This record gives sequence, C-alpha cells and structure tokens, in this order.
Amino acid sequence: MTATDVQVRIIMREREQGRTQEQAAAKANLRSRKTVAKYEQLGQLPSELKQLRTYRTRADPFAEDWPMLEEMLEGAPELEARALFGWLCDEHPGKYEEGQLRTFQRRVAHWRALNREQVAVLEQVHHPGEVMQTDGTWLTELGVTIQGVPFKHLLIHSVLPYSNWEWGRVAQSESLGAIKLGVQSALVKLGSAPQFHQTDNSSAATHVLSAEEQEETDKRRGYTDGYLQFLDHYGMTPRTTHLDSPQENGDIESSNGGLKRALKQHLILRGSRDFESLEDYEAFLGDVMDKRNSCRQKRLADELTMMRPLPAETLTLCRKEKVKVSRGSLIRVLHNGYSVPTSLIGHTVTVHIHEWHLEVYYGNKLVDTLPRLVGRHKHQINYRHLIDTMLRKPGGFRNYRYRDDLFPSLVFRQAWEQLGQWYAPRKADMIYLRVLNLAARTLETDVASALARLMATKKRWKETDVEQLLELEPAPVPEVARGEVVLDIYDQLLQEVSGEPA
Repeated sequence: MTATDVQVRIIMREREQGRTQEQAAAKANLRSRKTVAKYEQLGQLPSELKQLRTYRTRADPFAEDWPMLEEMLEGAPELEARALFGWLCDEHPGKYEEGQLRTFQRRVAHWRALNREQVAVLEQVHHPGEVMQTDGTWLTELGVTIQGVPFKHLLIHSVLPYSNWEWGRVAQSESLGAIKLGVQSALVKLGSAPQFHQTDNSSAATHVLSAEEQEETDKRRGYTDGYLQFLDHYGMTPRTTHLDSPQENGDIESSNGGLKRALKQHLILRGSRDFESLEDYEAFLGDVMDKRNSCRQKRLADELTMMRPLPAETLTLCRKEKVKVSRGSLIRVLHNGYSVPTSLIGHTVTVHIHEWHLEVYYGNKLVDTLPRLVGRHKHQINYRHLIDTMLRKPGGFRNYRYRDDLFPSLVFRQAWEQLGQWYAPRKADMIYLRVLNLAARTLETDVASALARLMATKKRWKETDVEQLLELEPAPVPEVARGEVVLDIYDQLLQEVSGEPA
C-alpha cells in the first residue's frame, strides 16, 4: 500500500515514541504494518522515492509532422495553437481529429516554455509625491444611460502610484483638452502637484518628430506645445512610457481595471444604470472614487508632504477660435460643421471649445450653445436655425446637402416620405416644412406624437391637421378701451384759435 509524506512522518514519529508497527499504522490511517516496515527499511519519504518519467506512455500522434510545425513556430512565434491545428487538419485530411486539439495545445505550450523568450516585468519602487500617471479608459461597457440614451464615454483617469490615490473626469475623447480637464481636476482635488506627470505616447500629448529632430534628440516623438504649457503652469515635468512598452504604465492600467470592477458593483447596488444628467453621473463616479481613496489616506499624507503647492490660479481649459459664419449659416470648428442663427451670416464669431459643448459668442454676448462633435468631417445642423430660410426657399429643401439633419427623429422622416406618396414633390415639401416650423415654435415631442397619430389613420393629412391635434391656443387679442368722445372741446379749440370769446 502506498502512503503520503504526511503519513510516513506520523509513522516515524510514533515509532520513535516506542509504538509498535501496528499502532503506528493505525495512527497514520494505514491498513497494514507491512507499509510501516517498508518505509522504516527505506528510510525515505514517498516523494523522495519518485523518479522523473522520461519516457512516453503512448505514441506521439504529432511526431511525424512536428519538425515542420516547429519550424513554423520558430518563424512565426505569434501563431496560435488552434489556428495551427486547423491548418494541420486541412493539410492532412482524416489524419487528425478535433478531440486532439487539447493535446496539440499542450504540446505547443510546452515548446513555447522551452524555446520562446519573453520580456519580464521589472517591479518598480515608487517614491512618494514623485509622479502622477494619467490614462484614458473607456467606460461604455458599463452600459450607463443618460435619460435612457446610451452614453458613450471614457474616463481620464489619474493615479499616484505610491499611494494608489485616484481621480478622474468623464470625456468623449482622449484629446488634449480632455487630458487637461482630467489632470487639473485631480490636482485641484489634491491641492498639490507631483514632480512628474506620465502618459503614454498619445497624439494629444506627443507628436512625431521630423527626421532632423529625431537625429538631434534620439527620440521618435516629442511633446506638443499645449501639453508643455499646461504642465509648466503647475510646475510638473513631462514623462512618457517608451514606445511599444505599455507595461511601464502598469500602475494606471491596473487601477483602470480595479475601478471598472468597483463601478460595476456599485451600479448593481444602485439598481439602475440610468442617470438624469451628466452632472449626476459624475457625482456618482466621484462618490465611488472617494470611497476607494478613503483607505489610502495614510500613504497619501506621505505624498502630499513631498509635493509642491498649486499656483493661485487654475488654467482656463476652454480653447477659443474666431470663425466666420458662411452664407449657409454654418461655422467650421475642429474640422466639423455646425449651424448657427442666420442673423450671424457674414459675421465673425468667437467659439469657446469645451469638452462636451461649444459656446458661440458675438462680441461679449452668448448667442448659442452647441453639442460638440468628436472626429472629423461631421456636421450638426439645427433645423430651428434654418426653418425660416427653408420656408422662403422651399425648392432648396429636397436637394439640400444636410437634408437628413432636418428630420429631428424617425417619425418626421416617415411623415415626409408619406407626404411624398400623396402629393407632388413641391407640395409635399411645403407641408413638411410647415410641420417642421410648428415643431420649432412649439414642442418637438408634441408634433412628433401628432404625426404618429395621423400616420396611424392611413388617411391624407396636412399641416392644418397637425395644428388641430396640437390644440394651439390663438394668440390673445388685447382689448382696447373705448373712450367717450366729447365734441364740445373742438368748439372750444376753434374759438381759442379765432380769438372769439368762449
């Protein structure tokens, strides 16, 4: 009977205390005293008696093709075992079965362990108050909605590696403006600034150097002017990870994963992933991060003693651009087009560019606030800006370049298409534009509901039918008080003019 190392140690202890072989076997839960005699004679533990097996217990099914497979792995180490096994089955139909995949994967894993070198992670020693790491991490996977609308966003996440203190702000892209917003929010929250600020080689903070600059600096990328000016204001020195070395940002990457898991749990406990506004959502994120930071205060205190105080004034993060309003009542900002009120056509306006919106100023007066678009060659056309022009020039609607933006929702487009089936094109366009004018003057949702009701009847309708469903109250007519006319005053006036006595 075989025994474990623990059982043999019990046997030896019992025998040293004068117990018989039978008593020692019973104490170690062994059925035979012969086992006790065997290990007394050997004087070794079972694990010491085992010999490494160097032979195979069954034939290697891949022995014939393995030299070729080994050459392929050496030439392309990134080849996955599953893909390589599929290729092998295609090359030798009927020779291999799907059930051999796991055996093949173990064989490939064994080869990689003996033949493929990897880059080891070098654990770093962090010093208090030395560096802040910042990275953008997408949170769309959380399934958050704002008033029922899916919210695509990322978090500009900043971490102090020594204490793991963290803070972040919601953004819609990893732009320079977003990085400024996230980092400045973290610094204001701390009240101090570290010596270094570290990011990856994103295009927001760095750019590709020219060939001459690369020769002079021995670097492929340099820092953007806007990023350097921002860090200089807070007295921080820029630092980036080396190219193709994302593990150098390991602390922030690890914190990204931990924060996401915490957010998922708090959303489950909250019972809803829907928020009334962006401000409510950011307040929720702040509460979660505050709770995570509560257990990091001792090490954070060590960091704060090594940091420098912030300057008296924070930077204004919005970017300003002066643009001229085109004849089409459009402005172009950061390669995207936006409509503005037609009264501004031909004038130059100042646009304040924020992370989530644009503010359009004429002189010192705010004339409009627009949602900011991300990317290039996109457009945001507000039908309220152009509806008066469309009513005056209805012939321009059908082939208007941005016509699709003049359908506020699907029901408006369906209404226009239905009108096109009933009326001539020009008349259908006129009816639709008058309906759109109703939406601009009243509530868009009320007009949409009225259109849905009318289309459900399958009967012809016009804009007057929409008005009736809206039950618009007529504009109040002011009452004019009628005064009593006294003709005697005219006789008195004539007498005064002629000089006759009254």
